[in-house]
Amino acid sequence: MSDLTEVTAADEEPAEASEPSGVRAALRRRLTETTTWTFLILLGIVAGFAALRFQQFATVFNFRNIAADASGLLIIAVGMTFVIITAGIDLSVGSVLVFSGVIAAKVMLAIGGGGWGAIAAGLVAGLVAGTAWGVVNGVLVTKARVPPLIVTLGTLGMALGSALLITGGIDVRGVPLQLTTTIGIGQLAGVPYVVIIAAAVTAVGAVTLSMTRFGRYTYAIGSNAEAARRAGINVDRHLIKVYALSGFLAGMAGMVSLARFATTTIGGHSTDNLAAIAAVVLGGTSLFGGIGTVLGTVVGVFIPAILQNGFVILGVQPFWQQVAVGAVLIIAVYIDQLKRRAQERGERR
Repeated sequence: MSDLTEVTAADEEPAEASEPSGVRAALRRRLTETTTWTFLILLGIVAGFAALRFQQFATVFNFRNIAADASGLLIIAVGMTFVIITAGIDLSVGSVLVFSGVIAAKVMLAIGGGGWGAIAAGLVAGLVAGTAWGVVNGVLVTKARVPPLIVTLGTLGMALGSALLITGGIDVRGVPLQLTTTIGIGQLAGVPYVVIIAAAVTAVGAVTLSMTRFGRYTYAIGSNAEAARRAGINVDRHLIKVYALSGFLAGMAGMVSLARFATTTIGGHSTDNLAAIAAVVLGGTSLFGGIGTVLGTVVGVFIPAILQNGFVILGVQPFWQQVAVGAVLIIAVYIDQLKRRAQERGERR
């Protein structure tokens, strides 16, 4: 962002040279307010369910289950945060997750289906497969100039169709037992390994976005891609990296799913892309780009996870969770648009 500020300052009048930093400060305040309100909503949901069913809901066992259930979605949502901050979108993550899980399972079985050697080979194959789909998305968006919505909608069908062709539409089973017993249901000091993996991904993503050049470039491109290009940023190359990151993390989520359920669950991830987008937007990331944090995404991920868990405990049909999350998502985007308009009016004055 410093490079972008210097170029902008050099091209504009002195009176306007300080505008970028002022705008950035306003955006930071806006993001902090949004994340705070989202966190308060999350606390309110937790308090409500705890008040209704304290002994069933407010237990360490239940919170552990919620965290484990949300782990795969959180991994996907971290990658989606980077994509949406660049003003892009990735609808293919659920299908890429399935495809990566299928490739990983097939490789494990081909090697022998047992032992950590087969698990490691499957892990590498799954991550490579996910990253490859991400690179395809990035290249089509940057070089072919196809809108991200259309590109990732197309690769959504391609990745899922490829997984179905490879498996014949039947879930792959028989993955190494160590994968399930150790990573899938195993715990370290009472914390499931899948939660530890998701927490590590979240921490690395947060540091990368907030404290590295890669993160600064991501914000710069989302704020103004042309200005970022003039500042010397290779926008196309960076966008390819961002989409590759999203694919890589979708592949990792595929491994987490494979470990938890000991099968590829081909039909179980059809709404993961929309759930990830909803979580990112609920966490304060703007669909217009340039604004967002991984911390906000974490809060956004746990809103639907806790709603679903609480509805199950209360005996309410889980379909109401989709209604509630959809309503909150629309309200969040509407508020984001109102704040954006207010900011633009303030800048014109």
